[in-house]
Amino acid sequence: MSMNQSNNQIIKKNLLIICRGAGDLATGIIHRLHRAGHRVIALETDYPAAIRRQVSFCEAVYDGSAAVEGVTARLVPALADAETDTETYSGINDTPAAHIASEKWDSSAIEAVLEAGEVPLLIDPKGESIALLKPDVVVDAIIAKKNLGTTINMAPLVIGVGPGFTAGHDVHLVIESMRGHNLARIITDGMAQPNTGVPGNIAGFTSERVIHAPAAGYIHDVRKIGDIVQKGDEIARIYPDKESYDNALSEYVSVNATITGIIRGLIREGYYFREGFKIADIDPRESELTNCFTISDKARSIAGSVLEAVSAFEHGVKIY
Repeated sequence: MSMNQSNNQIIKKNLLIICRGAGDLATGIIHRLHRAGHRVIALETDYPAAIRRQVSFCEAVYDGSAAVEGVTARLVPALADAETDTETYSGINDTPAAHIASEKWDSSAIEAVLEAGEVPLLIDPKGESIALLKPDVVVDAIIAKKNLGTTINMAPLVIGVGPGFTAGHDVHLVIESMRGHNLARIITDGMAQPNTGVPGNIAGFTSERVIHAPAAGYIHDVRKIGDIVQKGDEIARIYPDKESYDNALSEYVSVNATITGIIRGLIREGYYFREGFKIADIDPRESELTNCFTISDKARSIAGSVLEAVSAFEHGVKIY
């Protein structure tokens, strides 16, 4: 399949897949699809709040690129904010949405990243670029516990990961994201299990291994991902503003380790959040340091099911 690039279009080789979201679970999916030979484009929000930053392609929003287990995602900046009051449309789709996207992103820049063997990442929380790029598959792996705008007509195959989607209604397929017997099961009718709010069990710890902000403010990291900490150790501070970081007299709220273990995830330095926001994750298994820097078993399981669904679609096997 090929398309005329002169109209600001992407040349298709194998399947073109767009993944909404580039956090740690989405990164596992993107990584697997990329390694399987597919051309994958990631869409993210302006200020991603990943905890497991070492294994999240969304860090490219801040740093320009992010590498995870040998695969690199590279930020493709938007050209400009496009206007909607236009009468002449162009691009892959002759629609207003496609025209807006064609003015916002340079398809040749996206194509260059794909040709370099990397994953283009666009700041596109609303999925506006989908109309321009016209992918074969859209995967919503935002993991928002609700649908943030994905529709079944976005692509010939649309997959939703986790709760918030209904197979056959707003997506073709749903992938179960709840740990347990049904993790990564492909759902062809209905929804994934609802979010319980309780993190998965690791070495006997669930809720206590995840740290939520005790106050609103800007985070200043005292420790880093991969550090071994004891229960009660200070791992970060929350300040009312960034200017207070270097002021010894400034007031702050300490963030302390809730259990003994390895800091597996810690939100990015300087990120602003409200009280109760998830900001850190501690793995009680002190011997599992490499887990901080590799894709998780959960992400790999979900990625495998996404790849299964994509492969079935690619070979004309109808599973829904």
